[in-house]
Amino acid sequence: MTAGAATQFGYQRHPDQDRPEGSNAHHPVVVVGAGPVGLSLAIDLAQRGHGVVLLDDADRIGEGSRAICFSKRSLEFWDRLGVGQRMVDKGVVWSVGKIFHGASQVYQFNLLPEDGHKMPAFINLQQFYAEAYLVERAAELPGISLRWRNKVTGLAQRNDHVSLTVETPEGPYRLAATHVIACDGARSSLRQMVGADFAGQVFEDQFLIADVKMAADFPSERWFWFDPPFHAGRSALLHSQPDNIWRLDLQLSPDADPVVEKKPENVRPRIARMLGHDDFAFEWISLYKFQCRRMERFIHGRVIFAGDAAHQVSPFGARGANSGLEDAENLAWKLSRVLQGTSPESLLETYNIERSAAADENIRESTRSTDFMAPSSREEERLRRAVLALASETEFGKRMINGGRLSVPSTYQTPLSSDDAEAWAGGVKPGASLLDAPLATREGGKTYFSDAFNGAGRGFTLLQFANGEAVTAPDGVDVVSIGPNETLTDASGLLAKRYDAAPGTAYLFRPDGYVAGRFRHPTRAALETALARASGIQ
Repeated sequence: MTAGAATQFGYQRHPDQDRPEGSNAHHPVVVVGAGPVGLSLAIDLAQRGHGVVLLDDADRIGEGSRAICFSKRSLEFWDRLGVGQRMVDKGVVWSVGKIFHGASQVYQFNLLPEDGHKMPAFINLQQFYAEAYLVERAAELPGISLRWRNKVTGLAQRNDHVSLTVETPEGPYRLAATHVIACDGARSSLRQMVGADFAGQVFEDQFLIADVKMAADFPSERWFWFDPPFHAGRSALLHSQPDNIWRLDLQLSPDADPVVEKKPENVRPRIARMLGHDDFAFEWISLYKFQCRRMERFIHGRVIFAGDAAHQVSPFGARGANSGLEDAENLAWKLSRVLQGTSPESLLETYNIERSAAADENIRESTRSTDFMAPSSREEERLRRAVLALASETEFGKRMINGGRLSVPSTYQTPLSSDDAEAWAGGVKPGASLLDAPLATREGGKTYFSDAFNGAGRGFTLLQFANGEAVTAPDGVDVVSIGPNETLTDASGLLAKRYDAAPGTAYLFRPDGYVAGRFRHPTRAALETALARASGIQ
């Protein structure tokens, strides 16, 4: 696939369409929407041994780059799905951001200042590349039935399943599913079918977005301007992408005419002023307003919502796609356990609780960023002027600048174990996500903790810093043991530092890489309690 090119997959008839009237096919899971969230969720479930039907009302990808910023957490998730390194190899790796006021730089940040992580802080990669790699991975898994030009037009909930009406170029057919996952985007038709809506704030500010192809020697960094000389009184953003494509965002006035502003002959002079030349070609032009809204509940009976179908934020901070991928990762292992019968149905409610809280956090941060970038009152304007003035002289002023706080992994509210009453100088708290670090193999090879976690299995994992008397892990829990006499060693000391670990320390990780409990003096009973709590049994 090349920049801007669309891949068309085409419709294919499925045997489910040939069933006689009244004998609808029944599947454990139907996912609606083959974007990054739906594809990732389907792959995760398939890798856990479940059959998934994935429906999409289109049959092509590659129309505009859309989302481009994918976080370290998303890349670690994709690595577990078998596509992470491919994303990194194609993407533009970056960790440094710079913020300018006028023509002067006022702040610089580094999102991953320490080495020793397999995945970078962020990559920039056109969404059509991400989707293409995920489609290819899905095709490798026999458990996924990906059906293009299959549009859900009807939904009826029953006691033990959901009945779907699916429209195709050859007419409608019916499917039944134990669970339906709605990943069908901001304009979700399934959200309307269950009678749910969004609540939140709609912003009137407009932003012009353009992807241009050009040769440029700008560094691979995120550049954001307040009141730049080439776009006075507004804000602007510059990002690099693969294939010599550059993403440019320009703030427009709320009353700007979208039809007029999107015309290439009107966009070109704006971009030329920004770049100082007009030697570029347009790949994609769009104009958008944005919303910070979410559903009240993400679960409606047997229909579960994820990604933009469940919540929307402004694009500043790359919280949309990355948050949707966290939805998928959170939901997949929980739904898998429910389908396997190893956890009760009530475990799914923790998806609603945890991801609702994450959506609230993302909306809160996104709203603050938008209010700072596009003040809607005199008070907000005065605050921004004061912060920008302070930023040129003080460190605390620099940190107050809000040009879109970048997406970070969510931290969930998790009951503490008894060991957490003891002193921890640092480490990864319960409810926080895995921190990577380099490891060495017994043969002298190099690897990472994230690789060891991925290789351990797809269930709960116990990380032990061995001291000669390792605790026996509960049944079904995989073990990664670190120590001088173990298969893996912490040669650099970074793993122990990042987990505040002494010999004997142990961490219990959920299947999505979040800490379910940590222990200075682990016992089998304490581990079983943490496992039961995290898996919804207790």
